[in-house]
Amino acid sequence: MSISQTKNGGYSALNISSDKTKEQFKETYKQIQIKQEEEATEKQASVFGIEYIDLHNFPIGPEALKIISINDCKKYKVICFFKEYKAIKVGFVEYNDNTLDFIDTIKTDEGEIKKEFFLISEGSFKDALKLYEKLPKSRVFSSGVTIKTEFFEKILKEVEKFEDVKQKIAETDITEITTVLIASAIKFNSSDIHVEAEENKVAVRFRIDGMLQEITKMEKKLWPKIISRIKLLAGLKMNVENIPQDGRFTIFLDKDRVDVRVSTLPTTFGESAVMRLLKSSAVDLPFEELGFSKNNLEVMKDQLSKSMGMIITTGPTGAGKTTTLYAMLKELNKPQVNIITLEDPVEYKLKGINQSQIDYSKNYDFATGLRAILRQDPNVVMVGEIRDLETAEIAINASLTGHVVLSTIHANSASAAIPRFLAMGVKPFLLAPSLNVILSQRLVRKICPHCIEEYKPDEQNLKRAKVYLSEITEKAKEKIDVDLDLDNLKFYKGKGCEKCNNIGYSGRIGIYEVLPITDKLEEVIMKGGVSEYEIKELCKNEGIVNMIQDGLIKAIEGKTTIEEVFRVARN
Repeated sequence: MSISQTKNGGYSALNISSDKTKEQFKETYKQIQIKQEEEATEKQASVFGIEYIDLHNFPIGPEALKIISINDCKKYKVICFFKEYKAIKVGFVEYNDNTLDFIDTIKTDEGEIKKEFFLISEGSFKDALKLYEKLPKSRVFSSGVTIKTEFFEKILKEVEKFEDVKQKIAETDITEITTVLIASAIKFNSSDIHVEAEENKVAVRFRIDGMLQEITKMEKKLWPKIISRIKLLAGLKMNVENIPQDGRFTIFLDKDRVDVRVSTLPTTFGESAVMRLLKSSAVDLPFEELGFSKNNLEVMKDQLSKSMGMIITTGPTGAGKTTTLYAMLKELNKPQVNIITLEDPVEYKLKGINQSQIDYSKNYDFATGLRAILRQDPNVVMVGEIRDLETAEIAINASLTGHVVLSTIHANSASAAIPRFLAMGVKPFLLAPSLNVILSQRLVRKICPHCIEEYKPDEQNLKRAKVYLSEITEKAKEKIDVDLDLDNLKFYKGKGCEKCNNIGYSGRIGIYEVLPITDKLEEVIMKGGVSEYEIKELCKNEGIVNMIQDGLIKAIEGKTTIEEVFRVARN
């Protein structure tokens, strides 16, 4: 087999002897394509006046790879292929401002470093990117610091209850205490780890299902080393203690990825740190499993099938709005649908969806970003939050001109969202036809299925529950599958067991008020000056089940307790 290059730069026909295999032919053809691509990239580098390198089969060490996380590599098509003390060499595919700006942000433990950059081909980049697969899957990419894979996995297997965490911390070397905390928090499905400096102790608390649980208290003398380790992992400045700092790192598990956002805050007794754990699997919840009742699920599915209009979600921080919005996006995500999001920040990456992050330092806010998005010919737009009149008007105009717009607004209930829009200055005759449905939600803890038992609530809560349930109209009862005999109501709770660390709850579920914009409601909005009370009365007459009633129905079904419902949804 032979390959010869012609005078004009092309290649002559392949001479393949009869005993050569088809695989050899494919390999030869592949090498020709690689050579052509590398020659083209080298010429392009010459035009730009920058260095060029071929990374095919280049020996890139792990100390260079961990300078840039695999997510940033893929996002910016940039890879660090060489590292020595205070110097790195970086290859990139696209020579543009975004790439160069990102390279400027790259840091290492040595502080200021010398950076050399080289243009590389797409194929060269993909070949080098495969080397990340050879790194340990549970490696943490941060500022050159790693968590030991074997130890991390050992903690995941051995920790079963809160007492196990205390024991592990007591017998673990100081440098690995942070690993114990992170692994334990992941095991207990915690959303946050609070490590707080007190006068004589260091308190550790996990936020589990929205509630803080005290895990342990450590000796104060350990604090300097613990906070230093956390800062090192997150790439924060070690010698800065009097101002807040923010950082992050990523843990790659066998079947999941956990982004850890770190925040430190100076307090009276020393810096306190909060680590937020963002699991990529957290947004994989199917739309059907969010907690919608059968009727509300049918309403939402119908609204999502429309080709234009606004779907608005309301609720306080921590109410699960992001999870609900992402579940809607997954429901809408099809090859023929162009979906673009505008978020602050982008916390979870969604496959097949274009996600853009707000950057106020560059005057890239929701209004500016939304204008730019609409020039990208989207079918569906998700705006993280509508905060002002300008953003509201652009979103409304988009929904009236053939786009589906998903967003959130700060309001205590679905009924309160409409007066909130009007208070911003939105014109009623534009708002009324643009809205499809308004959704209000909260998250309640689910009763542990391993220790559930029937019980009788205290008289005050039972009386309140009967008042709310008695207000459900006959029209609404037609859509409910639960028997609402107020004289024979049954409620349940978890008595506490080893499976739920004696809490009685395990996991969370949404309670909702789903308010579709009917003709009658649209007519009321068009008049303007409508109050929350008027909308609530109209919703009641239309057979809408409000959020507390939805929660109490779930309590009767044994999914949660009435104490939980009244805790998170108060009128």
